[in-house]
Amino acid sequence: MHVDHGARRSGAPRVTLLTEGTYPHSHGGVSVWCDQLVTGMPDVDFDVIAVTGTGREPVVWDLPSHVSGVRSVPMWGPAPPGRAPRGRSRRQLADAYERFLTALVDATAEEGFAPALYALARAAADGLLSPFLRGDAAIAALTAVWTRPGLTVREARPTLHDAVTATGLLEHALRPLAAPPPETGVAHAVSGGVAVLPGLAALERHGVPLLLTEHGVYLRERYLGYRTAPYRWPVKAVLLGFFRLLAEETYRRAALITPGNRYNRLWEEQGGADPASIRTVYNGVDPAAFPPAGPEPERLTLSWAGRVDPIKDLETLIRAFALVRERLPEVRLRLFGGTPRGGEGYRERCEALAAELGQAGAVTFEGRVDDIRDAYAAGNVVMLSSISEGFPFTLIEAMSCGRATVSTDVGGVREAVGDTGLVVPPRDPAAMAAAALELLGDPVRRRAMGEAARLRVIEQFTLRQTIDTFRAIYHELSTVGEALPAGVVLSAAAVTGTESLTG
Repeated sequence: MHVDHGARRSGAPRVTLLTEGTYPHSHGGVSVWCDQLVTGMPDVDFDVIAVTGTGREPVVWDLPSHVSGVRSVPMWGPAPPGRAPRGRSRRQLADAYERFLTALVDATAEEGFAPALYALARAAADGLLSPFLRGDAAIAALTAVWTRPGLTVREARPTLHDAVTATGLLEHALRPLAAPPPETGVAHAVSGGVAVLPGLAALERHGVPLLLTEHGVYLRERYLGYRTAPYRWPVKAVLLGFFRLLAEETYRRAALITPGNRYNRLWEEQGGADPASIRTVYNGVDPAAFPPAGPEPERLTLSWAGRVDPIKDLETLIRAFALVRERLPEVRLRLFGGTPRGGEGYRERCEALAAELGQAGAVTFEGRVDDIRDAYAAGNVVMLSSISEGFPFTLIEAMSCGRATVSTDVGGVREAVGDTGLVVPPRDPAAMAAAALELLGDPVRRRAMGEAARLRVIEQFTLRQTIDTFRAIYHELSTVGEALPAGVVLSAAAVTGTESLTG
C-alpha cells in the first residue's frame, strides 16, 4: 500500500522514517515518538516506509501535509511481485545466497555477509529475490550449507522441515529489500532489524545517510523472543545469525546512532558501533500536556499503561499484585491499554493467571483509554513490569503527572527515574510487591517522589529538547549527504564537520 499526500517543498530537509509495526499504523510508545517528531517539525518533509504485517493495516494517525507519502511493506501479506531468475541471473543470485547463508552459520565467514546482503538487495530491486527464496533451490542451498563438516549447527541434525521453515522465515524477513529505497535526504530508522533494510539499500545505492534510533534493543528482543519460539535450534541459529549480523552492519554503516538511553549504547558498542558515532538523545514529553494528576484515588490502586504484550510481562505484575493483596486486601490493579491483533491469547493467559491466583475480581483490563493521563491518575502508584524497554514514554508521562512509580530495571528506566521512584529487577514478583507495598504504605513519601519526578522531567526530558536535537541532526546529515557518493561510509567526525570527506 502506498499513500501519497503531496509534493515536496523546495529547500526543506527530506527525511524518510523507516518503521516496523509502529507508526503510522498502530499506537504505542514508538508511534507516539514518531508523531511527536513529525508534528513538531513542519519545516521538514517526511516520507514513511513502514514494515507492516499484512499490508491491510489502516493508517491510525492524522498525518500532516508535510508527510508526503507512506509506503507499507507487508512482511506476511502477499509476496512481492516479481519473476524467478533464470540463466546467469539465477547462478549469480544462488552464489550470493550461499555466501549469505554461510555467513549466518559459520563464524569464519561472517565478512561475506555484507557483500552478499547487498547482492540480495539488488536482486530484490529487480523482483528476483522473493521468487527465488520461495523455490526449491533456496531450500537446497541451506540444506547444503548447514550440514558442512565442522559447523556447530550440523550437530543439531537439521531436517528438511527445518530448512523449509528457516527459508520461509528469511524470505519474509528480507521482503523490505524490495521496497524502493529513498534516493535523497536522510533515512531515519526508528528501529533496528528489518526496518533498516531499505535504509542500507539507500546508502549502498544512492549514498543516502542512515540515522538509527533504537528505542528497545532490537537484537536483544529477538534473543528473548526466540528463546520460546516454536522452532528447532537449527532454525533459530540461522535467524539469530541474520539479526546479529544485520545489527552489526547497521551499526557499522550508520552515519549517526541516537539511542534513547545509555543501556542501548552499551549494546551498540558491543555490536561494533564506533563510540564516536553514538549520541544519546532522551525521549521527551510536554510537561504542559501531562500536568500534575491531582488527588490520588480513595481506594488504594496500582495502575499500569501500555500494550498488552509478552514483552511487558504482565504475568510478573499480576503475581506481584497477588502478594500485595496478602498484606493489603483492599488494593486493586487497573491495566490500561489495547491488545494488538494476534495478542488475544496472551491477554487470555493473563486473565486466567489472575483467576488462578484468586485475583480476578481485583484485576481489571480497561482497554484503550481516550486520555492516557486518566490511566496515571487512576493509580496511587504507577507500575512498569517490562522485560525490555528503551526509554519508556509511559514512565516519563507518569512522572510528569506527579505519580510515584515502581519499575523494572531494564533499558533506560533507571536513567529516567533517578531517585524519584523505585526500581526492581525484572521477572521478580516478590521484589516488585515489596516496592509497591513500601510506597502504598507511605503517602508522604509517594507525594514527595511524585513532585520530584515531575521536576526531573521538566529539567531533563522535555519534548522541545528532543525535537530541537533531531532537527539539528537532520540538517547536519542532509548537508553532508548532498555531496556523498554511493558506498561511502560517513564517520561521526564527518557528520559534525571535524573531518573532511574523502572517497
